[in-house]
Amino acid sequence: MDTHGKMDEKVIRMNTEANEYKQETRKHRSSHSRGASEAVYGLGMIGAWVYFISTATTFWLGVLGFLKGIVWPAFVVFEIMKFLNM
Repeated sequence: MDTHGKMDEKVIRMNTEANEYKQETRKHRSSHSRGASEAVYGLGMIGAWVYFISTATTFWLGVLGFLKGIVWPAFVVFEIMKFLNM
């Protein structure tokens, strides 16, 4: 009867450890459902880099073009608002 009690304790401890492991792995998982928008932004950034850097005449204008490529959506929104007279 003593062995049976020890077996129950081992099973309970194993189940508890398994549940703790599952909870830890769930915390580290993350799902992204923004795949398409991230792809559009990434392609737009690459296109902006090509445009801004290719039109740069000096090294520092190329650096500025690189930075502009990162924030290109702000330029797009600004131009749309300017076009709509907002």
